[in-house]
Amino acid sequence: MEREQRGLSEKVSQSILEYVVENGLEPGDKLPNEYELAQMICVGRSSVREAVKILVSRNVLEVRQGAGTFVSPKRGVVEDPLGLKLIADKHRLARDLMDVRMLLEPQIAAYAAQNASEKEIEAILRLCDETQQQIREGSPHLYKDMEFHTCIAYSSKNLVVPQLLPVLHRAIEVFIDVTNSSLLQETVSTHREIAEAIRCRDSVAAHDAMYLHLIYNRRQIKSGKAAPESNPHSLS
Repeated sequence: MEREQRGLSEKVSQSILEYVVENGLEPGDKLPNEYELAQMICVGRSSVREAVKILVSRNVLEVRQGAGTFVSPKRGVVEDPLGLKLIADKHRLARDLMDVRMLLEPQIAAYAAQNASEKEIEAILRLCDETQQQIREGSPHLYKDMEFHTCIAYSSKNLVVPQLLPVLHRAIEVFIDVTNSSLLQETVSTHREIAEAIRCRDSVAAHDAMYLHLIYNRRQIKSGKAAPESNPHSLS
């Protein structure tokens, strides 16, 4: 009986997912209430409730207390789909993740130069400025760095690339951790080159600027050097 219930919940969750896709719902859009969904799918409200729980656990939906059920901004992306946080050897992980980034991100930047909207280009330039400002102030810049690369990824207009973001985010996080944020000046200059190439819609320059950015990072990881502990935010 329990297996049958799980099977029904999975079928209902698939029906809800199909409703989201077929109706073009975007992150933040609200779904019909539990009663309406049950009526549409021709199942009981308890089945809808269990199906929504499944989709919430998969980052497809989110329930806001007192407001309803909405499409999640996480777009169904699991935060650590490959279990990278369980790998103990962070330096080896940083090296291998950098190799993966070098396979992907230069071409992603090239696509962004070709396909980004004017609004996305403005966002990339703004995030470049904000990351630079945080670095020069000696503030932690991890999340702005992630936002910068995330915006470029979405600007590529490739449907699969956003699903790879948890891996790219983990790569940035591990790199900053193992190098003690020692490549700050290079981050500022290469981010600027990437952003300007995308603004000019020069896909070759965007590819090369991203590749150079990653080359600096990989060289730093392989050298095993880190910033002085007394001042990890120095821009010397």
